[in-house]
Amino acid sequence: MKRFPQERIRNFCIVAHIDHGKSTLADRLMDETGAVTEREKQEQLLDNMDIERERGITIKAQTVRMVYRAQDGEEYLLNLIDTPGHVDFSYEVSRSLSACEGAILVVDAAQGIEAQTLANTYLAIDADLEIIPVVNKIDLPSADPDRVAQEIEDIVGLDAADVIPVSAKSGVGMRDLLEAIVQKVPPPQGEADVPTRALVFDAWFDTYVGAVMLVRVIEGRIGKRQRIKFMIKGSERETTNLSVFTPHQVEVKELGPGEVGAVIAGVKTLSDVLIGDTITTCDNPASEPLPGFQEVKPMVFAGLYPVEAEDYEDLKASLEKLKINDSSFDYEPETSMALGFGFRCGFLGFLHAEIIQERLEREFELNLITTAPTVRYRVVPKKGEPFEIESPAALPDTMDISSIEEPVVLATIHVPSEHLGQVLTLCQERRGTQKDMAVHGNRVQVRYLLPLNEIVTDFHDKLKSATRGYGSFDYELQGYEDSNLVKLDIMVNGDPVDALSLIVHRDHAQTRGAELTRKLKEFIPRQQFAVAIQAAIGSKIIARTTVRALRKNVTAKCYGGDITRKRKLLEKQKAGKKRMKMVGSVEIPQEAFLAALKLGDS
Repeated sequence: MKRFPQERIRNFCIVAHIDHGKSTLADRLMDETGAVTEREKQEQLLDNMDIERERGITIKAQTVRMVYRAQDGEEYLLNLIDTPGHVDFSYEVSRSLSACEGAILVVDAAQGIEAQTLANTYLAIDADLEIIPVVNKIDLPSADPDRVAQEIEDIVGLDAADVIPVSAKSGVGMRDLLEAIVQKVPPPQGEADVPTRALVFDAWFDTYVGAVMLVRVIEGRIGKRQRIKFMIKGSERETTNLSVFTPHQVEVKELGPGEVGAVIAGVKTLSDVLIGDTITTCDNPASEPLPGFQEVKPMVFAGLYPVEAEDYEDLKASLEKLKINDSSFDYEPETSMALGFGFRCGFLGFLHAEIIQERLEREFELNLITTAPTVRYRVVPKKGEPFEIESPAALPDTMDISSIEEPVVLATIHVPSEHLGQVLTLCQERRGTQKDMAVHGNRVQVRYLLPLNEIVTDFHDKLKSATRGYGSFDYELQGYEDSNLVKLDIMVNGDPVDALSLIVHRDHAQTRGAELTRKLKEFIPRQQFAVAIQAAIGSKIIARTTVRALRKNVTAKCYGGDITRKRKLLEKQKAGKKRMKMVGSVEIPQEAFLAALKLGDS
């Protein structure tokens, strides 16, 4: 493999909102530089998972090495680091960005700047990257590249004259873009003869070799058969294989400063690798790791239960396999009176939860019930230290609690001005506090402080409905705030159903309880006795509905005669039903749980 001097290496990534053409642009750049042959061409070449292709999103960051002969006659090595665009994976984005010196900012020529474009751009600016603005999809009938270029200048502050118009679909403007990368993106800095420091910005699991780590060598060198040390984790390993992607894996003997490649070092599971860790060599170790490391913490929690109890062991094995492939989600066994044995899982966000559930159902053919997603609350007890809980069942008695704090996010929403009213109403309903508002042409950017609990379920869907699909939003965590929260219990026939308990704001508890009881009434089959469905806060019942009893006509055989005879039969029936109610238990069908969990859609 040909070695390139540092001044002719360019490391860059592409940042964009979902569906603005990032993966297609990566495909065209590979075509233009001859990285793939005519026979190997396919759409979204870097998106390997079926889910990535179907949803049109990038979940795992990929990397590809391209060689480009510029107009000055020199050959340049271009390392493209593909980043996920969704807010759930923003930590992966920030690590990928710190492996680059430049970023291509892609904006759709028809839709203009969206919330996540902005969020990822600010991440790139914070990482001190050279930004190359690009307007994509200029061949669309509704495209307006000049307006969008002006929007980029107004909102992001990059000169509209520097914006490069391209069409990733047809390949228009690719040469201009490649020249801009060579001219504007600075070459990597870093000495070759100093202690090695390499950033692990992604990792995945391979069945044959274990964990494969994508690294960017900042300074020093990593060689084959060399002992390396993970500075945050503290473990030591020996490298067995070094490779680069062209986009096919090609083995190399060494990775020098500025180079991006994959390191295999006999690491058995992904949980032994931390994204953002620093690799150094054991013979000449660095004194301190690279800055910016964060422990990734799950934000959204949900229970996963098999529909059939005998599938429990299969679910356990499947979660173990997924955990090997995705270290960013956690799970632990939990038991529910209503749903039996299952697992409490922690995810980075709601999309991440959906993807894990879809992979379990598709790849492992499991039939699952997911409980309502909750977030991590902080409980301040009257005695003792504050602690965090992830499920309503873990909430102590109201008498022992001083206060409950919930996570709050700063949401940035981009919306066409004609839909602004509906968006403001939606945010107010979700207990939002408006921070500021800015108008750019016919689009408005609104920023709201919102409780995370209010946006994890269906906020995104509601926003899309209210704005006919044109609204977009992005959020970042702001910390915890004290809030008037209560635990809402649902009782069927006097027994609490733990799988349906929720932590809600006191002002919304009445409405939520009434909705839940009403919804359950539709699905719980009628018994021989009346079944009370109640919503309660502590010992106080705040909503109730009743499933009426099935009634056999015991007086059918009484023709005329004394009324006392009929009364006697009815009293006997009533006493029988009372006795039945004391010993009878109500089976709650799975549809009732699913209906209650999809409450937001009603």
